[in-house]
Amino acid sequence: MKYAFRTGLFAISLLSSIAGHSQSSSGPVTQSAVRPTSRQLAWQPLETTAFLHFTVNTFTDKEWGDGTESPAIFNPTKLDARQWIKALKDAGFKMAIITAKHHDGFCLWPSKMTEHSVKNSPWKNGKGDVVKEVADACREFGLKFGVYLSPWDRHEPRYGTAQYNDYYKSQLRELLTNYGPVSEVWFDGAKGENAKDMTYDFAGYWALVRQLQPNAVMFSDAGPDVRWVGNESGNAGETCWSTINTEGLAPGKADSKYLNRGDATGKQWVPAETDVSIRPGWFYHPAEDTKVRSAQNLVNLYYQSVGRNSLLLLNVPPNRDGLFSEPDLASLREFRRILDETFKQNLVVKQPALTDKKLSTFTTLSANQPLPIDLGGEQAFDRISIQENIANGQRIASGRVEYWDGTNWKSLQTFTTVGYKRLLRFPEVKSTKLRLFITNANGSVQLAEVGVFKASAREAD
Repeated sequence: MKYAFRTGLFAISLLSSIAGHSQSSSGPVTQSAVRPTSRQLAWQPLETTAFLHFTVNTFTDKEWGDGTESPAIFNPTKLDARQWIKALKDAGFKMAIITAKHHDGFCLWPSKMTEHSVKNSPWKNGKGDVVKEVADACREFGLKFGVYLSPWDRHEPRYGTAQYNDYYKSQLRELLTNYGPVSEVWFDGAKGENAKDMTYDFAGYWALVRQLQPNAVMFSDAGPDVRWVGNESGNAGETCWSTINTEGLAPGKADSKYLNRGDATGKQWVPAETDVSIRPGWFYHPAEDTKVRSAQNLVNLYYQSVGRNSLLLLNVPPNRDGLFSEPDLASLREFRRILDETFKQNLVVKQPALTDKKLSTFTTLSANQPLPIDLGGEQAFDRISIQENIANGQRIASGRVEYWDGTNWKSLQTFTTVGYKRLLRFPEVKSTKLRLFITNANGSVQLAEVGVFKASAREAD
């Protein structure tokens, strides 16, 4: 999304009430007392979701438009949202978020609030609606649907005045009432150095989302439901808590390192979302057709995001024809094949509560209480997956895994936070059994899942 976080937009006093986080009502709030809402619990198991950056920039070869672009340049004559969403479905993605309006102000739907939209483009003789086509395709293929509506608008004359907040809310209302269920609404604080001063009414925007789409999660630096991971390189923190303190934070006003690691003593549950593009840029550029991330690179991003208690939001930009390009499609297909091969067989046996793929069934552990893991005979493995029952909070601060070499217990790997999921990678070992220790935790741990796997040979190709 190419953030330009340079402005402190406002002091956020309504965040906790808007977010609706569950926490203790009296006394100091401990980390283990902070729990996710139902919408957050539904969001994190999605694991891999997609961003669709598409607008006039696709045709001007720019990343940020300046608002002077003519709608006449927008003409994706072969646009097929079904191709996008089917490709994402086949690659295991669970949601698609469309850039309904980027910073240039051009609207991918026929907004009643402006003439600067698809209704004045040659595409489908001004009768088209990209947002509708994406929403319909998501319903057809079983993906959740989300929207990004840029607060910064370089075209709209009202930008920089109080009236712009009303304009923005009207556009937000159009998106939230005309396209069926919306599962995520994406806000950011991106703003150029020479942009007009503008005080965004984020509290009002968020209240409108809660009113019109109560099951949708909202993303920004400050949440209220999901936070930025602090970079666009695809890396959640090696230590990554789902909790932070949102006091003093706002879209465009946050410490990226703090967002990356979270806060063990945080009072709000706001898990990290890792946004990254499959290409160097966020919009399609012909010169980048040879610079698409490989499938192996995407798998590494999965380990560094989902495998560190985050969610991977991968941008895949349609091209000027309105299609995903073949290099992108090839990487997506192979990405899913590799993950399916790696995680197809859990080698753990005799632990039904830890291998049923349900966070709601768990084993309760205390610090330094060993959990034996039986592999049912000697097995070769190089990946381990650990999950907590996050419905009751995030407790694990550190742990270690040991394996039996036939004579002695040997150290295999240490780790820090777990949360929704921790994936461990290490050189192949062979053993009949392991044991897991939680060495530091905020209270008793509800360990929900443990997996031991042998990685696909394709991971190293």
